[in-house]
Amino acid sequence: MQSELRGSEIPVMTKSPRRPSVATKPGAPVFRFRMRITDGDAIAVGPGKIALLEAIDKTGSITAAAKTLDMSYRRAWLLLDDLNRSMRIPAIDTAQGGVKGGGSVLTDAGREMIVLYRRIEQQAASACRRDIMQVMEMLVR
Repeated sequence: MQSELRGSEIPVMTKSPRRPSVATKPGAPVFRFRMRITDGDAIAVGPGKIALLEAIDKTGSITAAAKTLDMSYRRAWLLLDDLNRSMRIPAIDTAQGGVKGGGSVLTDAGREMIVLYRRIEQQAASACRRDIMQVMEMLVR
């Protein structure tokens, strides 16, 4: 099997597994970088929480974000609660529902967390590109 990379085409998935990944050809193996930062047994920051923050940033609500990720509202709320408790400054601000409805917005800390997380993923993938390709070329296809 010969794998080829051109330009920014990296067969490395750096986003949530529910999103399409970048691969050199259809059906090609895909490396999934899944960085997690743990605090004891708890995952303080990981791909699911980052994907949820990104979805909230797009939709403006926990409910809508959870739906886009095929996640229950309760699960989304628990993940966000864990994340906010792990951070010095909360990642999101929420407003209670009511006549005008509620909503959620990312704080500056939440936006910075996304940027830093994605940058780390990209830099790690770039730094390990040759080794990743070597491992992928060892796979039967």
